[in-house]
Amino acid sequence: MPTYRVGMATSPDLEFFFDPICPFAWVTSRWVVEVAQQRDVSIEWKFIALAIVNEDTDYSKFPPAYPSLHGLGRRLLRVAAAARAEGGNDAVAALYTAAGERMHHDGVSVAVFGGEPIPENLVAEVVAAAGLDASLAAAADDESWDALLREETELSLSRTGRDVGTPILTFAPGTDLEASLFGPVISSIPRGAAALELWDAVQTLARTPGFAELKRSLRDPLSFD
Repeated sequence: MPTYRVGMATSPDLEFFFDPICPFAWVTSRWVVEVAQQRDVSIEWKFIALAIVNEDTDYSKFPPAYPSLHGLGRRLLRVAAAARAEGGNDAVAALYTAAGERMHHDGVSVAVFGGEPIPENLVAEVVAAAGLDASLAAAADDESWDALLREETELSLSRTGRDVGTPILTFAPGTDLEASLFGPVISSIPRGAAALELWDAVQTLARTPGFAELKRSLRDPLSFD
């Protein structure tokens, strides 16, 4: 498991809103963990459910796998919420790491996108890989957690506007330096000095008054290394 300062006694340096089914959010999350290991940055893992973001969307305009993938994201986030209630931020970090490795490194998301069914025991496998109590897997079907998922989803969107996806990053939450952005959307994980350079650049953009968007549509193939 990656190590980084949790620092939840005070405000974290970064709030990272994620849905575990998004591969680009996963790459960005591994980048911020890389930064945290070098800069002693504290990360609080928070939730944005794509199923909630898109609940008023006509899914006929999406690829056929989107409803099941978004539903899986919601189920995994319910488990993450239950894990936080029992084990705090570290438990969420462990669960996200296990889910990301299973979904993206092991190719589950690609397989489901290609029409294969979601593995029946996926949630239980993720909970076990995270080293958490097996009983947490039952939270996947517990709709009582959805109020929290909606609250944090709405919080993230209130900071960026609604025409975004995952991840959403909030730097220095609760301080005069608080600033939020969707992204960065990156196809591979910067390491070493390159990770710190991107971190400094993204923080600068987030804190620049009036800055709203910087984008290009050309993307390199995804790499989770």
